[in-house]
Amino acid sequence: MTAAAFNPSAESPAKIRVTDSTLRDGSHAMAHRFTEEQVRGVVHGLDSAGVEVIEVTHGDGLGGSSFNYGFSAVDDVKLVSAAVDEATSAKIAVLLLPGLGTVTDLRMARDAGASVARIATHCTEADVSLQHFQAARDMGMETVGFLMLAHRIGPDELARQARIMVDGGAQCVYVVDSAGALVLGDAQARVAALVKEVGAEAQVGFHGHQNLSLGIANSVLAAQQGALQIDGALCALGAGAGNSPTEVLVATFERLGIPTGVDVQGAMAAAEDVVKPFLTRLPFADRGAITQGYAGVYSSFLLHAERAAERYDVPAHEILQKVGEAGYVGGQEDMIIDVALQLAKEKEKAAG
Repeated sequence: MTAAAFNPSAESPAKIRVTDSTLRDGSHAMAHRFTEEQVRGVVHGLDSAGVEVIEVTHGDGLGGSSFNYGFSAVDDVKLVSAAVDEATSAKIAVLLLPGLGTVTDLRMARDAGASVARIATHCTEADVSLQHFQAARDMGMETVGFLMLAHRIGPDELARQARIMVDGGAQCVYVVDSAGALVLGDAQARVAALVKEVGAEAQVGFHGHQNLSLGIANSVLAAQQGALQIDGALCALGAGAGNSPTEVLVATFERLGIPTGVDVQGAMAAAEDVVKPFLTRLPFADRGAITQGYAGVYSSFLLHAERAAERYDVPAHEILQKVGEAGYVGGQEDMIIDVALQLAKEKEKAAG
């Protein structure tokens, strides 16, 4: 695969492949309680609309169902199998975080019919993904790398990390705005750096969050810089304030003349008629989510912070601000409790 930059004046701008993450990133917002019926309904709606890739796993990926991250209502492999059974043309993707998910988990997902492996690491730790990319390639899976919390390092360093993933077997590498903290030019610069570094050998993707309400804008800017794979989620269902809404994403791209192959009306129908009725909460940029974007906090920390806030009677946004100052990364959810306890002690001391 080779990258091609979007040129607004070109007669045939590069086609964008949309990956929908409702059934993976949306798992965070649903407290990982997706049912098989819900998975089938979402996959049917997305597949009918022409979405090419649909991601299905626990919010923290294969093996994420645990005490620390939250238990899934239904086993990942069973949900993947249901998704594969429901899809007629869409590929089913799974996410794996090395150190949490294993090659064995990946093999089970592949045996259930998943064909795209998305391997995610912190933006400075691409080297821990190499054995997983090799294993996925050996299994005949398409490979996609995720460099999470991409705002934490500059464009050149991020590009060097992308190079590690591509040399290790990644066919696409994503700039992942896990905190929704990238502001316009920040997203542009990172995507451009990756395209320059690996664009002749692999595609570049972008995954945005709505914590500062810039997911769609950043996705458009990413496409303008040469990103060929863009993520969304129906109804913005995802961690924090949610992901770039798939239905808005494809409508925006169509208005700009950027082809996605997705039927806009079909995507809107899937959002309105399938996802919206089962939402436990509609993702939005409230004080906690905005704090995540402002302070650069991993979006999946929101529900953990809200639970800790209720338990220890301290504001969730104050917890998230402290987490951002401490520089916590994905996988350190358990340390949110430590922050909440410290704030509670400070509150008690101030009162007494």
